[in-house]
Amino acid sequence: MAQEQIKSVQGTEDVLPGRWGHWRALYATARRLFERYGYGEIRTPIFEDTRLFVKGTGETTEIVEKQMYSIPRAGTTTTPGAEVAVEGITLRPEGTPPVIRSYLEHNLHKQRSFQKLYYIGPMFRRERPQRGRLRQFHQLGVEAIGSDSPLLDAETIILAADILREVGLSGSKTFINSMGCAECRPAMRRRLHAALAQRLGELGEDDRERLQRNVFRVLDSKDERSQAIVADLPPITADLCPACAAHYDQVKAALATAGLEFEEDGHLVRGLDYYTRTVYEIKHESLGARDTLCGGGRYDDLVKLLGGPPMPCVGFAMGAEATILAMEGELGAAPESSMRPGVYVVCFAEEARRACFELVQELRRAGMSADMDFEGRSPKAQMRAANRLGAPICLLMGPDELNANKVTIKAMAAKKQWSVDRSELVRELEAQSLGLRGEGT
Repeated sequence: MAQEQIKSVQGTEDVLPGRWGHWRALYATARRLFERYGYGEIRTPIFEDTRLFVKGTGETTEIVEKQMYSIPRAGTTTTPGAEVAVEGITLRPEGTPPVIRSYLEHNLHKQRSFQKLYYIGPMFRRERPQRGRLRQFHQLGVEAIGSDSPLLDAETIILAADILREVGLSGSKTFINSMGCAECRPAMRRRLHAALAQRLGELGEDDRERLQRNVFRVLDSKDERSQAIVADLPPITADLCPACAAHYDQVKAALATAGLEFEEDGHLVRGLDYYTRTVYEIKHESLGARDTLCGGGRYDDLVKLLGGPPMPCVGFAMGAEATILAMEGELGAAPESSMRPGVYVVCFAEEARRACFELVQELRRAGMSADMDFEGRSPKAQMRAANRLGAPICLLMGPDELNANKVTIKAMAAKKQWSVDRSELVRELEAQSLGLRGEGT
């Protein structure tokens, strides 16, 4: 009786070699632009003290209430109204609180208060798996810490849009709004609560509860009934205080000056408690209802909330899986693997196999991409493999070459071949100028 095959856990996926073309392009583009904009890389552990997310992300957020993968400490209690143990460790569901925790723990604010940091890595949330939304997923994000300049808000938005543009996406759209600050948020909250309470019976069941705990989460609802009600509400920017209104106007002016097209969405909020003032999302039309590629904004109170000095911050997180889906939808499948060898060594006799292996290693040490047969196939089958891989050069090694200490070079496209002394091989290949050096030739 055959044993049951073990498969991947629901909500995770394997990225096979044929899909890595878009992943490589996204990661390489993001790193290049992050560093062009002056952001330095930071890496934090994939699990943190659970209290970091309860306090930083917010007790009433969907993430903390329902989605965290946590291991509680023995004998711990849960937060009021939620099944979350506040003492234990949690696989990180997002990148911002860990970066701020690291910023404070290592006293980066004492070395230089203004820091621009970026991260790339896996995150974990226990949510219903669907297209583009997994339980293990990957984010690329930035955190600019130590300035309240609206120009910095604009910079992060432009940076995110630049990444998407440079990977070839033209169908993405940028939406912005302002959620105000501690001064204007109470009036905003009262007006929203009063307006939504009048239509309480029309809201979705979850949103009726959210209305009592955090009214802004109703604006972020995915329930179609609630979305229809929210669409009738005045924009929340109507309640901005003069300082927040001026800040928002300067963000919009900076984006316009930079030539970035955007739309204002007066009901746009982010589903995390720490956001203040500017919030934004970049969406792509090919993804359907779950169309957000990138979300971010300003969070001026988070550093103080996590035990540091008052320190304004702004940043974003871009979903890698959603962005890859958008790239596949707009650009088509990823190109065939770019890891083709520049040189393929063909063995014509068993006694030459070790010499072929030594030759491959010599070429690799010289900086060339090289490979050979490891399956004991016939010379004809090896030549077919070289053709299939697209190697521009084949090196032929048999008894004659072995005895004469020579190598036969075959230029595949030109269908020409010639012999050289083994000691001259690297120089001869370099003279061909066929792009044999490095990976991805």
